Amino acid sequence: MEYLDFELPLKELEDQLEKCNEIRNESKVDVKDTYKNLKAKIEQTKKDIYSNLTPWQRVQLSRHPSRPYTLDYINALTDGNFLELHGDRNISDDKAMIGGLGKINNQSFMFIGQQKGNNIKTRQFRNFGMANPEGYRKALRLMKSAEKFKIPIITLIDTPGAYPGIEAEEKGQAEAIARNLFEMFSLKTQIICIVIGEGASGGALGIGIGDKVMMLENTWYSVISPESCSSILWRSWDYKEKAAEALKLTPQDMKKNKLIDKIIKEPLGGAHQNREKVFNTVKNEILESFKELKSISVSSLLKKRSDRYISMGVFSD
Repeated sequence: MEYLDFELPLKELEDQLEKCNEIRNESKVDVKDTYKNLKAKIEQTKKDIYSNLTPWQRVQLSRHPSRPYTLDYINALTDGNFLELHGDRNISDDKAMIGGLGKINNQSFMFIGQQKGNNIKTRQFRNFGMANPEGYRKALRLMKSAEKFKIPIITLIDTPGAYPGIEAEEKGQAEAIARNLFEMFSLKTQIICIVIGEGASGGALGIGIGDKVMMLENTWYSVISPESCSSILWRSWDYKEKAAEALKLTPQDMKKNKLIDKIIKEPLGGAHQNREKVFNTVKNEILESFKELKSISVSSLLKKRSDRYISMGVFSD
C-alpha cells in the first residue's frame, strides 16, 4: 500500500504491527498486549490525521493511486451490466472519456466520465484522464441519445483538466466544452453529477452541468489546480498548499458556497480504504437523487437547472 507524506506516522505504526505479527507467528513470545495497544494507537492516529485534513491533503487523497476510478464505480454500480459506447461520429474514440448504458436495480442510466489509468501503460492509453475535443463530443452524443430515449444521465468527474495540447486546440477544445455547457442546460432528462476525484477547470465542467451535483469527501473542484495557481501567482509550485487554501476547492467549501448539493461520506482514510463501502454509498445516493428528480416535470427540471447556475456567484454586501 502506498502512503502519502502526511500518512507516514501511520505507516510507522502499521510497520510495527506487522513486525509484532511476525514475532507472534514465529515464536512463543506473548505480544498480545503490545498488539492490542498498537491497534488502538493506529485507530487513534487515523482519526487524528483524517479529521484535520488541510485542503492540500484532500487534493493529495483525491489523486491517490489506489483510489477507485470511473470504470471501477460503473462496474460496481451495475454489477458488470454495462455496455460501453464508442466514438464521436466525427474524428475518433477518445479513451480518456468513457460512456455507455448500464442498469442499477433495473433502472437504466447513461454513464459518462473521465477514466484514468492504474499503471504507466494504461495511464498513457487513457491520456491521464485528460479528454480531447472528441471526448467531449462523444459525451454530448451519448447525452443526446439518453435524452431521446428518456434515460437519466450520471456523470462521474475525475480529471486534472481537458487535454491542453496544440492538437486539441486545433480540433476546437474550447468550442467542444462550451457546446457541452450550452447543450446540457436544455437536455430533457435527469442529470446527476458526482466528483469522484479531481475536478479541474473546464475539463470537469464539460460534463458537470446537472440537476444534482455531489462530491465525495476527499475530492476537489476548481477553476485551476493548486500547482498551476501557485506557478502563476508565485512563479513556483512551492506555494501549492497556500493556493489550495485560497482556492476554496474542497467539498466543504463548495457546499458552503452553494455550488454543490451534497458531500458523500468516504471511509476513514479515503475511498480506496474500503471500496465496497464507498460503491454502496454512491449507489444509494444516485438512487435517492433519481427518485427525487423523476417526480419533477421536465419544464420544472429545466427551469430549476437554469436558475441553479444563474444564482451562482450572486452575493450582497
